Amino acid sequence: MTKPVITSYTWSPDKGGGLVRDMRLRWALEEVGQPYDVRYLDWGEQKAPPHRARSPFGQVPTWEEDGLVLFESGAIVLHIAEKWPGLLPDDPAARARAIEWMFAALNSVEPPVWELIVAKFIDGKEDWAAARLPSVIQRLHVRLDELSARLGEADWLDGGFSAGDLLMVQVLRNMARSGMLGDWPNLAAYVERGEARPAFGRALAALRAGQTAEQPADWPY
Repeated sequence: MTKPVITSYTWSPDKGGGLVRDMRLRWALEEVGQPYDVRYLDWGEQKAPPHRARSPFGQVPTWEEDGLVLFESGAIVLHIAEKWPGLLPDDPAARARAIEWMFAALNSVEPPVWELIVAKFIDGKEDWAAARLPSVIQRLHVRLDELSARLGEADWLDGGFSAGDLLMVQVLRNMARSGMLGDWPNLAAYVERGEARPAFGRALAALRAGQTAEQPADWPY
């Protein structure tokens, strides 16, 4: 089997923070000990026909492995977790719960987090953004209260570290880096535990080593 190939940018707006979604794949691959190669794209190449053939929405990451081409980071992390040991429990019930948390990270927690990013940064200059922001923050606070209550004092969401935690930590890192998890100290500590994992450190170092380009002149934000 040839090494899988993922796609990444030569530049990202978070300046090496590891918030672009190829970080999810890098971290998962480091956790399972699987080498990989990276196809780097300059900003704008993600919308060109060669990459559109891999990702119909013109996004990163994508995955290529022995003729298999995938897009969507959650689907790819699930593929990694099912193919190599280390990210899903052996017990069928625990395995199902870990996958459940993968879906929860992307379907229940990430949407209100992303809503805040859009309202505060991407569309922050629009006339209506300030009026919308309070309701966006309220919905996010409700969801984080619920997640915090469920995590409690546990280290991870359901027993040992799993692909569910990997995705949840990556979603929450969007807030943790700016100190916005201060009202939920157990969630802030949860993110710190994820970032302290050696596999996370290796993945972030590799990502930063590959992001060598300057900010594009046409970057809109």
